[in-house]
Amino acid sequence: MLTSDIVIQVLISGLLIGLVFSLVAIGLTLIYGVMDIVNFAHGEFLMLSMYIAFWMWTLWGVDPIFSIPICTAALFLLGVFIYKSLISRIMNAPMLAQIFATFGLMVFLQSAAFFLWKGDYRMISGSMFSGRVEFMGAFIGIPQMIAALGSIVTTGAVALLINFTELGRALRATAEDREAAALMGINTEWVFAFSWGLGSACVGVAGALLSIFYPIFPLVGGVFVITAFVVVVLGGFGSIAGAFIAGIVVGLIQVISGFFVAPTFKLVFVYAIYLLVVFIRPKGLMGK
Repeated sequence: MLTSDIVIQVLISGLLIGLVFSLVAIGLTLIYGVMDIVNFAHGEFLMLSMYIAFWMWTLWGVDPIFSIPICTAALFLLGVFIYKSLISRIMNAPMLAQIFATFGLMVFLQSAAFFLWKGDYRMISGSMFSGRVEFMGAFIGIPQMIAALGSIVTTGAVALLINFTELGRALRATAEDREAAALMGINTEWVFAFSWGLGSACVGVAGALLSIFYPIFPLVGGVFVITAFVVVVLGGFGSIAGAFIAGIVVGLIQVISGFFVAPTFKLVFVYAIYLLVVFIRPKGLMGK
């Protein structure tokens, strides 16, 4: 029998996981919005962040919440390094070369993870942020609540940086017209490197938050990044607000369809809504 408690439980669960999707997708859409390059290794950056949080917990007893600054800084530096060593060399290459470059990076990072840590599933148990709380008859996991809150705070910080700072204006100018931005004195090379760093830092936050309650294994990035691609396209490539809203929509669709139909068909409904929106508005909900 369907009761109000069950409905609230389903809606809250969808909202919480949707906010995580949003955070993963924002880093992806930020890189594309500035540079027109799709990072197929984005999920592997998420996986690396989760492993950093795991090993900090295992070796030094640092709770994943307190390892967020380390994960964020490490992924920012990794993003800048990847740009300098790989992406900058293919910026003017054909799109196919760009796709193969980031896809090859994805395969390399997955293989490195299997070599270093094998295919074992690992979990962080005993975090100080564990347990659940009751809200209107529904039970909400504290780790999921913290992950959702972290997504909101991070998204808000990125939005403020993009829209209300000099650096944000440089990012938007470069995304609009890189040649004109360069003529106006903007160091576009530095902007590109920073964009990769910032996009990677976002997924670094997401990885640390996810590590509290989600299994950690070499292919974990693929679980989230495929949905993140849908979120990015649905919200509109380059739109942070679009990615945030679309992530929540996708999370709600997944949980609602998984509960009322069957978990195995939840992605069918996600892709159906995605196709419907793309047919009506090819640039996504908030794409320009």
